[in-house]
Amino acid sequence: MGEHVALFDRNTYGYPGAKDGRIPVPDGGGMLDVTATFGFLAAATTKLRLGTGVALVPQRNPIYTAKEMCTLDWLTDGRIDFGIGVGWNKEEVEACGYRWEDRGARCDEFLEVMRRLWTEPVVDFAGKWVKFETMRLDPKPIQKPHVPIIVGGYADAAFRRAVKFGAGWYGFNLDPERTRAMLAKLDAAFAKAGRKRDKNFEIVITPPMTAGAETIDAYAELGVDRLVMMLGSQRPEKIPARLGEIEALVKKAA
Repeated sequence: MGEHVALFDRNTYGYPGAKDGRIPVPDGGGMLDVTATFGFLAAATTKLRLGTGVALVPQRNPIYTAKEMCTLDWLTDGRIDFGIGVGWNKEEVEACGYRWEDRGARCDEFLEVMRRLWTEPVVDFAGKWVKFETMRLDPKPIQKPHVPIIVGGYADAAFRRAVKFGAGWYGFNLDPERTRAMLAKLDAAFAKAGRKRDKNFEIVITPPMTAGAETIDAYAELGVDRLVMMLGSQRPEKIPARLGEIEALVKKAA
């Protein structure tokens, strides 16, 4: 699930996933809250893996978010991934009470807060945006060392963040050619950090809506671990046909 708490009629920067810069939702549509929805889905599923794609960390309270993700980890018995990004919607970030210009640095600090709360019995923290002493957050996540952080984004800062915090990297609406280019940038970020990407670092890609079964092998050859398919519409009458297309892609991948 993607995340936007609110949409705006006018934006400083357009939505990067659409040519007209607008999120393609019908009138009255929007996005359900990820925490409540995944709590519901945790009770309705036993095998399906769930993930945020992406949670907008710089406009979230990091302590609440750490608690929410830990709770979802318990409710799903370890079936949750924490996909994260800094976001593109300046108006949304500011409406949530934060500055747009420093969202990257704030994202890093918030991730560090969450990572420590998930893994340390007692935490003292003194950052630019977050300060507390002798804090405990229990229960700890089921998954170890913590809920997997899957970092999204295409800027150099996003790849650096993936190397520092990530159990994986997520690319949205990427065909195999663009995926190859992004993975080269990711590997360059690993090299700059004096490391090499290994098999435990997961690559997750959402292909374009037009991607057919013939592209499955191309993604596999690039080392992509998981494909997350788009439904592509919030209009109920369009979903059944799209589910049939996704079923064909799943059978090809199997």
